[in-house]
Amino acid sequence: MKKIFVLILLVIAANLFLARTLKYKNSVPDPVDTSATVQPKRYMSTEDELIATILQRYHYRKFKLDDSLSNVVFNRYLKSLDNNRMYFYASDIADFDKYRYQLDNDIKDGDLHPAYKIFNIFKERLNDRINYSEQLLKKGFDFTKKEDFQLDRTKAPWIKDTTEMNDLWRKKVKNDELNLLLAGKKQGAIDSLLTKRYESLRRALMQYSSEDVFQLFENSFTESLDPHTNYMSPSTSENFKIDMSRSLEGIGAQLQTEDEYTKVAEVIPGGPAYKSKQIHQNDKIIGVAQGKDGSMVDVIGWRITDVVQLIRGPKGSIVRLQIIPASEGINGQPKEITLVRAKITLEEQSAKDKILNIKENGKEYKLGVITIPAFYSDFEAEQRGDKNYKSTTRDVAKLLAGLKQQNVQGIIIDLRNNGGGALEEAIKLTGLFIKNGPVVQIKSSDGSIRVEDDPDSSIDYSGPLAILVNRLSASASEIFTAAIKDYGRGLIIGEQTYGKGTVQNLIDLNRLMPNSSHKLGQVKLTIAKFYRINGESTQRLGVTPDIIFPSAIDPKEYGESVEPSCLPWDQISSTAFIPFGNTKKYVSELVKMHDERIDGKDPEWNRYVDEIKEFKEENNHKTISLNLAERTKEKDELEQKQFEQENARRKEMGLKLLKKGEVPLPDDNSKEDPELDEAGHILGDYIALVG
Repeated sequence: MKKIFVLILLVIAANLFLARTLKYKNSVPDPVDTSATVQPKRYMSTEDELIATILQRYHYRKFKLDDSLSNVVFNRYLKSLDNNRMYFYASDIADFDKYRYQLDNDIKDGDLHPAYKIFNIFKERLNDRINYSEQLLKKGFDFTKKEDFQLDRTKAPWIKDTTEMNDLWRKKVKNDELNLLLAGKKQGAIDSLLTKRYESLRRALMQYSSEDVFQLFENSFTESLDPHTNYMSPSTSENFKIDMSRSLEGIGAQLQTEDEYTKVAEVIPGGPAYKSKQIHQNDKIIGVAQGKDGSMVDVIGWRITDVVQLIRGPKGSIVRLQIIPASEGINGQPKEITLVRAKITLEEQSAKDKILNIKENGKEYKLGVITIPAFYSDFEAEQRGDKNYKSTTRDVAKLLAGLKQQNVQGIIIDLRNNGGGALEEAIKLTGLFIKNGPVVQIKSSDGSIRVEDDPDSSIDYSGPLAILVNRLSASASEIFTAAIKDYGRGLIIGEQTYGKGTVQNLIDLNRLMPNSSHKLGQVKLTIAKFYRINGESTQRLGVTPDIIFPSAIDPKEYGESVEPSCLPWDQISSTAFIPFGNTKKYVSELVKMHDERIDGKDPEWNRYVDEIKEFKEENNHKTISLNLAERTKEKDELEQKQFEQENARRKEMGLKLLKKGEVPLPDDNSKEDPELDEAGHILGDYIALVG
């Protein structure tokens, strides 16, 4: 059983890993040969057939590799190449259409030539667009003209002809230049910068190897079954091991490519990025500089492996990043942040505690807050017999003991942004708050159901409890949260969780083909699903809080349910368990008290809600003006609004007000945490109601 848990740890903690499939592959720039085509290697035919066989035998979703699935794979492959529909023509798509219902047979036969043909045409189209873009830079633009550029073309029709394509790219290049003008760049510098940017984009694609294209296509197949089933090439497999060990020295952020941008996919708990609170998920990294004085290198259009190499560096060294915050939407202005590289250790990712003092209805409450960034366990130390090995449950147990000695009246477990980790730790952690009983049910692909129980009959904390979650709380976090809710053990507060309720397994293809003349990759495939003790799946729907907070993340745009290939929600029979309490009967009254408290009376909460509203409004804009006067006005108004909001916050906190243009120091720019604060008030209400 222990081996199974070790394996599950590896795959659950990597929920979002394959979003950055080419990460950490060493790449040495070669001279760009734009006429070269990429072709499959001979051994890849056999590897392709082997992958298909494994998936058909062992994947949780019993599927047929037929024309219907072929259509899904076809569309997904096109999306992986040209998601924003800015390269392929409608005529290209019409030409590719002969493969639409043929890819299933090609996969069975190991015929990869159609996939490589589509890729090579994509290379041609991108190369043509770079050539045209560089010609446009020589002509210049009229920024007094009133016209817009459509940023989001994911659902737009495919381009009809060269005239339409040229007009689209004229606007794209014009927008690139306008962005740099607004950032204060001079015309000569802009032309040079954009030329380098476009050449970087060209070089990035021209460096795609046969292995890269194979991985790209295979993932179009595997991810058509579910978003967590992936193929990892040999180089990606090696770097997956490095990533899981957290042994690399850097900023502690997982990156992915989105169109021409490098985007933050996940901020790793305990790392420099996490500690700085200056960089967040979905922020775009557009520049990287070394040390305090190094020149900023524009990385838009770069291959992600090369961006990662720039960001990596020795422990203690400085890296400066130029980012566009996701919170500021399409009109967001670049800002520069400074980080000190570090090696992320298990200690830095550990659970932490603090005291939260709340005053509610004339009463003061002393609450303990335990923040758990991930579910971890030092398996190697445990196997060595180290009695002091670290794990989430062991650490939280110590923190609970300390908080009880401080006579706290309630505990908040903060699981916001906790993407999961070791399943065994989620089970053991639940056991700290209940006496005994089942925690989670696991249904395998053969239909068998295994119930995992709290292994310890003791209870470490029996007092008032609240769990704080958000949309990024996933997997093991959802198992723990669901169990607490089903037992009636504590209140669930925050946002609807991610909805990742599946289990994956890793299969090394080299073990199945030990005599292969080439090193093969690995397949991570979904083999089981998690179910709550009440029989409901956590898949797709996640866990719905008792008291729901507003969210900047739209569940329709981010989460498991957004993926068209995700496994469905369903339910099985409830397993026998004895409820710990009945928090349900207090929820309606707590919601009423919460609504009355936040109804325009709390400035910090109001600001939090306003920021969410502004973010959503910005995010809904799918087009952007290409008129310099209009964009300048928008930029000035946004900066003025942010300036006024920051000073209003500082005034309330008794901090020194900023002058126009003054940048706040990191030490005095710490934000309040209105979500945690309100969770404390809700727990205070609960304590008062329960008596």
